Amino acid sequence: MPARTIVITGASDGIGAAAARHFSAVGERVVLVGRSEQKTTAIATALGADHFIADFAHLDQVRVLAAQLRERYPRIDVLANNAGGIMGKREETDDGHERTFQVNHLAPFLLTTLLVDRLIDSKARIINTSSVANRFFGNLDINDLDARSKYSANKAYGDAKLANILFTKELDRRYRRAGIASAAFHPGYVATNFSAGSSSYLRFIYRTMLKRSLTSPEKGADTLEWLATASPGVDWTPGEYYYKRKVSRANTQAYDDKLARQLWELSAKMVAPNVGG
Repeated sequence: MPARTIVITGASDGIGAAAARHFSAVGERVVLVGRSEQKTTAIATALGADHFIADFAHLDQVRVLAAQLRERYPRIDVLANNAGGIMGKREETDDGHERTFQVNHLAPFLLTTLLVDRLIDSKARIINTSSVANRFFGNLDINDLDARSKYSANKAYGDAKLANILFTKELDRRYRRAGIASAAFHPGYVATNFSAGSSSYLRFIYRTMLKRSLTSPEKGADTLEWLATASPGVDWTPGEYYYKRKVSRANTQAYDDKLARQLWELSAKMVAPNVGG
């Protein structure tokens, strides 16, 4: 069986890097995408893998990334939308959007939609890294996606992780018949530095003695690796949200089909060229 092409964003650290190492070890063709040139290059060099640099706080860089991937790879068998993080105080990107929402949702939405025909041709799997924060903190206001009227670091992250699940479900509704299999998952409480710049109290879990109780990036990557390898429709159900290889309960809003459609349509408008700041 020929090696598959697996694109992983957020691959310079944490579960993205762990998954990249796993897939490389079993003979897959891994393509790393990261924000840090130094860290991404180091991992790519160690694995002998292709890599690209893109900062998801800049949508133009996402557009360039999509064009590069389309030019380089005639097939993309797995797209793992794993980039993201918890931010601090409210900031707007140069595109005019709240930073947490853009990095965690709008940028992967844009990347996926720019690649969607390639993904259809490849009968690809799209795997979105969400978080249990969708249940604890998510309360998506479709009329205030950029959190201009109400903001906290926790809510912004929860909303973005909820958006990941809604995006997954709408992807499934739109493209399952075309051959795409999509899923979202919670990796667990993983020992990583992705919250380093945050003012959220979640930061203290990740940076204090409680860090000892966190799972390793390798264990956190297990469900991602399983979704990328096991058979959709047989071993797992497309359109669902998983934790430890099992369907998990998400925020009540995650099951609102109308909200999923609205989020898709508004996201498309928000990432359109020349929209924003």
